[in-house]
Amino acid sequence: MSSSPVKYLEKGNGFPVVFIHGYCEAKEMWESFIEGLPETIRVLIPDLPGFGESPLPEGDFTIDDIAELLIEWLDDLNIEECIVVGHSLGGYVALSMAKYHPDRLKGFCLFHSSAFPDDETKKETRNKTITFVEKNGVKVFAESFVPQLFYVSNRAACSADIDKTVALVSNTNSKALIQYAKAMRDRHDRTDVMREFEEPILIIAGENDGAVPAAKSKEMADISKSASLLLLEETGHKGMFEKSETTQKAIIEFVSSVSQ
Repeated sequence: MSSSPVKYLEKGNGFPVVFIHGYCEAKEMWESFIEGLPETIRVLIPDLPGFGESPLPEGDFTIDDIAELLIEWLDDLNIEECIVVGHSLGGYVALSMAKYHPDRLKGFCLFHSSAFPDDETKKETRNKTITFVEKNGVKVFAESFVPQLFYVSNRAACSADIDKTVALVSNTNSKALIQYAKAMRDRHDRTDVMREFEEPILIIAGENDGAVPAAKSKEMADISKSASLLLLEETGHKGMFEKSETTQKAIIEFVSSVSQ
């Protein structure tokens, strides 16, 4: 048992693979995805501090602070090496883990995520999110924010997944939402990690992802000496739902090759 305040789901046996959810979500976001993974993978899915059942840290914090809390959680579980799969915000956390604890990661996957810092336009979007939530509340934000993460032609087929995600986001503590928006806005450039990390990296990107442009994902793959890129056609920011079988297969193959 872990004494860490980080709450998590676990299934399977074998090499540990940590799945980190995105902004304003929780461990349940990965539930349907991991059903397609073999029992020979030890899947661990934490609630990032402040989301789901994990308590929010006191005061302001950075993405690096969150990464350190996850390293402490891994220490509690006596996990010395793992693979990290990070979706969006989860990818920022994975990059920080790879920067400061490269020996702990046998590889990592950026799942619709970016090593580049926010540009001025993106920073302004984060600030507008904070203002919007302060004025309108989390539920109204969730209902407007979530559908846009899915490519428009996939929204009807993914309606159940959209509804589930809206419900998850609606349950977010407004303070956590605001604190993480600031942490993402102010996070560091991590392209140095892409250049210097020597273990395998998988980049999963959507051709129609409005949050992480495909061109940026291609640029990250070019920067790295150990990265491979899976570019999903007609896909937005939610490939685990929009292209579940393709992305499950990619993760299984990545884990298999890395954990040998």
